[in-house]
Amino acid sequence: MIESVLVGFAAGVIAGLLGVGGGVIIVPGLVLFRGLSQIAAEATSLMAIVPTAVVGAWRQDRYGNVRRKDAALVGLLSIGGSAGGVAAANVLPERALRLAFAVFMVFVAVQLVRRGLRRPPAR
Repeated sequence: MIESVLVGFAAGVIAGLLGVGGGVIIVPGLVLFRGLSQIAAEATSLMAIVPTAVVGAWRQDRYGNVRRKDAALVGLLSIGGSAGGVAAANVLPERALRLAFAVFMVFVAVQLVRRGLRRPPAR
């Protein structure tokens, strides 16, 4: 139980601080520390992200950082993608899901490092 508390708290802090989806922390945390299968961890993470996203978006909106039209467009278009992704996740083998998640995380990490190392444009 304490593992779930720590994973949830870490996910909230990292999501609010860095803007990354809590699933980056929640999914591995649930798999590694709670022993959930990849599919159960992903499904649990999706449900757990709802309050995190609501609070984070509300707070960011209060700072004037939310581009509402973009948020609405991305949110609406992601509905179909989510439905398709869930359907695919429920037919893929566990190993394929874990590998796909790992490859995605490495890809995102590499892109973030590249952008972080890039010199800012001259003003």
